[in-house]
Amino acid sequence: MRKFLLRLWLVIAFPFRFIISLIARPFQALYRRFPKFFDRIFYPFRLIFNIIVFPFRKIVQFYQFLNTEPEEHPLGEVFVDLTQNADTRQMMWDQVEDLRKHLLRAVLAIILMVAISFLFTQRVIEFLSQPIGGIKALTAIEVTESIGVFMRVALFSGIALAIPYIAFEMWWFAAPGLRPSERKMSLAGIPLASIFFLGGAAFTFFLMLPTALPFLENFMGIDTELRPQSYFSFVLGLMFWIGIAFEFPLVIYVLSAIGLVKPQVLIEQWRLAIVIIAIIAAAVTPTIDPVNQGLVMAPMILLYFFSIGLSQIASTGRKKNRAEVQKKAEEAETD
Repeated sequence: MRKFLLRLWLVIAFPFRFIISLIARPFQALYRRFPKFFDRIFYPFRLIFNIIVFPFRKIVQFYQFLNTEPEEHPLGEVFVDLTQNADTRQMMWDQVEDLRKHLLRAVLAIILMVAISFLFTQRVIEFLSQPIGGIKALTAIEVTESIGVFMRVALFSGIALAIPYIAFEMWWFAAPGLRPSERKMSLAGIPLASIFFLGGAAFTFFLMLPTALPFLENFMGIDTELRPQSYFSFVLGLMFWIGIAFEFPLVIYVLSAIGLVKPQVLIEQWRLAIVIIAIIAAAVTPTIDPVNQGLVMAPMILLYFFSIGLSQIASTGRKKNRAEVQKKAEEAETD
């Protein structure tokens, strides 16, 4: 059917192509005779056309990239070739250089976002100081303490804003080795990376801090005089690391998609996982009481079981892709 439609289109388009070629021949002869003259005349129009078409060309190239099958390179063969083949070693160094470029662009994005965050850092500081009654509840004892706090909050805000682009750069580096379905699924995970990180930071600020700060401020009946440096270091560090911990499901999905983690193992080792989560929660939790530790453990346990579901999806997709590739290989052999 596809070949028939293609032939039908060629038959219908033939007279139009013939008429257009007859009209274009004298202009082609003139252009061959005076190429520089016509290039100068049409240069502005060509420039405008290229500017207009540029985004559409990039969209087409990106679509083709998403649907291009990668070359198969088994991991064992790659390690063997690294010791024997100079081209493979050069390819590895090219990948290292490519990774360096991606990391450099990610760092530049962080610098740009930090510069933009300077515009609203003061409002972020005022917002983060609400659990203790506002910024007036803080007392600075060093001359440069306020400036250091301002820069620290701006850096945290810039990293939070740059996370989508950082995730995109990491995806762009890994995408050539993924199958089309894996590329599309992992590309959809980029906004999820930001959502999970911000979800972890929001969980810390709205649930953990209101219960942890009163305990810490009145421990042993000693009044605490809060300093900006210690308070914001404590709050931002806690928000950052718990935000990173909330990225665990995406990490499990990626590892399952490339075959390093299997959902059966995650299901079988859930008891060990809860013990490890308890240890991590004890290390991250700022207080020693079980209430705050439980507040950290509860979402991490839920995220673990959510990761099992994502791992199952990734593993099923991987098996399906393998079956399709094997089927195509068998069809090619029979043909």
